[in-house]
Amino acid sequence: MSYSTIDKPTDYFNTLLYTGNNGSDRSITGVGFQPDLVWNKNRSASANHNLWNGVTGITQRLTSSGTQASENYSSEFKSFDSDGVTITQNAGSLDINNSSYNYVNWNWLGANGTASNSNGSITSTVSANTTSGFSIVSYTGTGSNATVGHGLGSVVKMFFVKELSNANSWEVYHASQGAGKNAQLNTTAAFESAGSSRWNSTAPTSTTISIGTDSGVNRSSSNYIAYCFAEKKGYSKFGSYTGNGSADGPFAYTGFKPAFVMLKRSSSTSDWYMFDSKREGYNVDNDEIYANLNYVEDTADRLDILSNGFKMRTTGGNLNGSGETFIYMAFAESPFVGSNFVPNNAR
Repeated sequence: MSYSTIDKPTDYFNTLLYTGNNGSDRSITGVGFQPDLVWNKNRSASANHNLWNGVTGITQRLTSSGTQASENYSSEFKSFDSDGVTITQNAGSLDINNSSYNYVNWNWLGANGTASNSNGSITSTVSANTTSGFSIVSYTGTGSNATVGHGLGSVVKMFFVKELSNANSWEVYHASQGAGKNAQLNTTAAFESAGSSRWNSTAPTSTTISIGTDSGVNRSSSNYIAYCFAEKKGYSKFGSYTGNGSADGPFAYTGFKPAFVMLKRSSSTSDWYMFDSKREGYNVDNDEIYANLNYVEDTADRLDILSNGFKMRTTGGNLNGSGETFIYMAFAESPFVGSNFVPNNAR
């Protein structure tokens, strides 16, 4: 694990809430940086998740809750800005700006630019932030086992791959499951033993990720995007826990107070649960959104966000089944390392 030099996590990841207005072009500000990845969801109604990134461009939209190819939605998204994004006057759909509906944007900082990377057998285009351990990687498939450079200089612990040119599932790698397994972000399926076709049964290195021959990651002449994450102590954590089936559930130590947590049961089927410290932020009232579904925000009580990790407060099998294994990704609100560390109590 790399040690973080990040004193202020919100300089690299930040959650922003806003209310739609169906109005003219509007800037959604308050992020604190120019985001390179924006993940958007309508909290008040059933609507798609929307993901935009600075590598493929502002008009190209993906959704985590579906298999759609990259879609041109120039009528919705106008620009990445120094403190957020601008959406257009025509963005009156449920997706991002319907009047009086509540929305969330999760924002990650990359490099605010791109570079060519030839570390892998496939030359990639990357926007890499080596400080926070996040990169956006664009590449073209060959149909043969290959490696792709990610630009982080640290071993990738989790990454998502989506084919842009065709409808296909999102493929997910998580270090706790190893290079022999994969899952799909847009489904409830458990991690399955298909890693040879997805990851060529080869774990990521400090320079590359490996891809197999499956069309979800490497169709010949098709375009792909990968979101790659390396672990930085005090800022990000990609781990696992075992459920106990009790309301006094397991505690997952992250080494920081989480600003964002995504969870998935890896040993059997379940949804992908997304929590953050902004939408409610009071234990146990931390509302979830499902990354694989277009559902409205759920208000069921599931977990506590604590000063150094999170703790399950549900007996439900999807998040705390006895003897079941679960994977997670988490980003910090406040760290336990860094020169500006101030203890931050859970609420």
